Amino acid sequence: ELMTGYTMLRNGGVGNGGQPWVLRWSSRIRLTWLSFTLFIILVFFPLIAHYYLTTIDDADDAGKRIFGPRTGNELCEVKHVQDLCRIRESVSEELLQLEAKRQELNSEIAKLNLKIEACKKSIENAKQDLLQLKNVISQTEHSYKELMAQNQPKLSLPIRLLPEKDDATFPLPKSNRNCRLHNCFDYSRCPLTSGFPVYVYNSDDYPFGSSLDPLIKQAFEATVRTNVYVTENANIACVYIILVGEMQEPVMPKPTELEQQLHSLPYWRTDGHNHLIINLSRKSETQNFIYNISTGRAMVAQSTFYDVQYRPGFDIVVSPLVHAMSEPNFLEIPPQVPVKRKYLFSFQGEKIESLKSSLQEVRSFEEEIEGNAPADYDDRIITTLKAVQDSKLDFVLVEFTCKNQPKASLPTEWALCGERDDRLELLKQSTFALIITPGDTHLVISAGCAMRLFEALEVGAIPVVLGEQVQLPYNDVIRWNEAALIIPKPRITEVHFLLRSISDNDLLAMRRQGRFLWETYFSTSDNVFSTVLAIIRTRIQIPAAPIREETAVEIPHRSGKAAGTDPNMADNGDLDLGPVETEPPYASPKYLRNFTLTAMDIYRNWNSAPGPFHLFPYTPFDPVLPSEAKFLGSGTGFRPIGGGAGGSGKEFQAALGGNVPREQFTVVMLTYEREEVLMNSLERLNGLPYLNKVVVVWNSPKLPSEDLLWPDIGVPIMVVRTEKNSLNNRFLPWDEIETEAILSIDDDAHLRHDEIMFGFRVWREARDRIVGFPGRYHAWDVPHQSWLYNSNYSCELSMVLTGAAFFHKYYAYLYSYVMPQAIRDMVDEYINCEDIAMNFLVSHLTRKPPIKVTSRWTFRCPGCPQALSHDDSHFHERHKCINFFVKVYGYMPLLYTQFRVDSVLFKTRLPHDKTKCFKFI
Repeated sequence: ELMTGYTMLRNGGVGNGGQPWVLRWSSRIRLTWLSFTLFIILVFFPLIAHYYLTTIDDADDAGKRIFGPRTGNELCEVKHVQDLCRIRESVSEELLQLEAKRQELNSEIAKLNLKIEACKKSIENAKQDLLQLKNVISQTEHSYKELMAQNQPKLSLPIRLLPEKDDATFPLPKSNRNCRLHNCFDYSRCPLTSGFPVYVYNSDDYPFGSSLDPLIKQAFEATVRTNVYVTENANIACVYIILVGEMQEPVMPKPTELEQQLHSLPYWRTDGHNHLIINLSRKSETQNFIYNISTGRAMVAQSTFYDVQYRPGFDIVVSPLVHAMSEPNFLEIPPQVPVKRKYLFSFQGEKIESLKSSLQEVRSFEEEIEGNAPADYDDRIITTLKAVQDSKLDFVLVEFTCKNQPKASLPTEWALCGERDDRLELLKQSTFALIITPGDTHLVISAGCAMRLFEALEVGAIPVVLGEQVQLPYNDVIRWNEAALIIPKPRITEVHFLLRSISDNDLLAMRRQGRFLWETYFSTSDNVFSTVLAIIRTRIQIPAAPIREETAVEIPHRSGKAAGTDPNMADNGDLDLGPVETEPPYASPKYLRNFTLTAMDIYRNWNSAPGPFHLFPYTPFDPVLPSEAKFLGSGTGFRPIGGGAGGSGKEFQAALGGNVPREQFTVVMLTYEREEVLMNSLERLNGLPYLNKVVVVWNSPKLPSEDLLWPDIGVPIMVVRTEKNSLNNRFLPWDEIETEAILSIDDDAHLRHDEIMFGFRVWREARDRIVGFPGRYHAWDVPHQSWLYNSNYSCELSMVLTGAAFFHKYYAYLYSYVMPQAIRDMVDEYINCEDIAMNFLVSHLTRKPPIKVTSRWTFRCPGCPQALSHDDSHFHERHKCINFFVKVYGYMPLLYTQFRVDSVLFKTRLPHDKTKCFKFI
């Protein structure tokens, strides 16, 4: 029903009762009433409420007002409102302060902007001034060069001499005996700048080549292949060399045949000028087949000469070639100490022609003095020596009859007895070895005498040569009186007294010099051949060829990280250590003395006591660079650049002083896979005065990290790659080292700049010494009869560790190329002892101890990773190294010293427990 009604209403139809309009009217009435009611409530009720409240606030009692406006103090009496008030006041105060600051900053910004504009103008003006200064400097340099060119003579290479035609036009001397360099040598083939090229004939191309001793020929050919002077271009050769001996007896050619073959050599040029005929002897049997051959103007080098055959200053007396194809074993050579041996002197030999008469017709010395002087002193020698042996004042051994068949010899020559090993065993027990020259005074030297001299020097027996007329090997360039005693035969009765009167120090010095001569000029075929060439080259005053340097293979690396300043390194007080090099590094001054050395210093370089100049038989002087020889401690002859001009304090500190030009030094730092430690050490070098460059020897097969950023210390850093991990790489003469001074330093060394500079100053005053910081010494272990290495604190030392030391680059060549290979091999075996080996070498050459500077005894940086020296086996290996090196050298070359250098101009921190040591200033 409801639904039906609702439907009817919507349709406007008639509902039940028929009244639709009533319903519509009632709905409209209800909506109107509802709207009116809401209007009354919303309009009149707020007005009534406002009026009521206003009426209440108008009451006389102000304290009872509730809704009326109140003062600020009254409002703040409410607790939560008080907090809001305080916040408002604080914020207002801060806003006022910020506003004041803003205004102040705006004022400062305005002032700074004005200053910036002024600076920009100043920079522009400075740039203009700098440009003008550069122009002035450039003009000044140009003017200086012009003045120098006007006031100095122009030096250039000499005009090259040209050789004559193939047929020599100058006449032969009246006899071959009169041949000398000025009349038998063609200088036009050997200009000073030629480099001394030598052409060597191949003996196998000629008939006599089949008669040569195979060992001699093989050793000679091997030496020729490695010699720096040998050339295959005969057209430019200065000297032509042909090997003709030693020949085998059964197949020896006749003298006429050999002479014809020599004269048919393609470059003989009718008279053989500029030719050298070499006749080497490996045995004591003398061969002098060249005596009956016309050699023309050719020079002759052999071990046997008659006086009518030998031409002083032209021919060469060579030593026998005993070790033809084998290197001498240094460990088999007896030590040089003890100085005194079992026998005071010894001699074994037999003289076939005169032995019988000498034994049967013995005359006293007084009887000979009363009569005519004997032509042959051998009889008196035999008598005197037998008397000394019978007196038993000293143990001597003399035998004038061989137990076995004596070796073949020339007339009046004393033949050798027994085998070589037996003779060496006797000489090892002899302090002196007697060498009796042939009774025939016309025989100036024989292979037998040369063999006796060779064997005596080899085992350390000091040669005593009876016969002053003898011409010993290389006698015109070696001062034999420093290694041997040459006594006239008439003084035979005084020989015993003379030998007993020589002190132990002199004996050791002579034995050491003899050992040096044997090792350098006698021991191998290479030494013999190189010495012969060096003699000829020195005679005609041609500089030596340069010794090779190690080519540095650089490892690419990135640099650019600004190096900081270590406060420990900068702690120099008021000291001015010197200028930091801002210009490109410059090399050490090169002294152009090669051409004068050959003429002025021949005997100084060849004949004096063992020194660095002696270790190159083909270069008797400093072999650093061609035409640019630099030498230890050489003076310049003029006021040195940067040298001392007196003064003290600041003036002294600002200049290196001394008598050599201002120079720089190179740091060589060995490292192995310790990148962080290496970077820290490199940064500590920042700002170091007089530093030329840093050569980092990267000893690891693993390359540095690609992202490793190397510090920028103001000088070049060269990272060198090595072929193998070897401590010997520390001392390689790298071609990148352009200074004479080398500071060898470990990658964990921690030295202050003032210490380094003081060490550099001291080294400049002693350029032939090792100058360093940590000292060590050696000691003799009595119970074990061996040498010990000691690193304890001491006021006496004999070594300076090369982990922080200055030395001359010259010693890098000697260590790498001249020092016995056995020492370098042991360094590689133990990965240790390279510093001991360098100290041995320098002390052996100079006979001087190293120099220690400052009181520092160690140089390791605090907190660095442990090095190899912390290994337990480190000291045991160093003990073994010292004893092995002593065997190689034959004696202990290290020398003790109590000398230490400190300076009052530098800070020296003395340990409290070391103040008892003397300090030399």
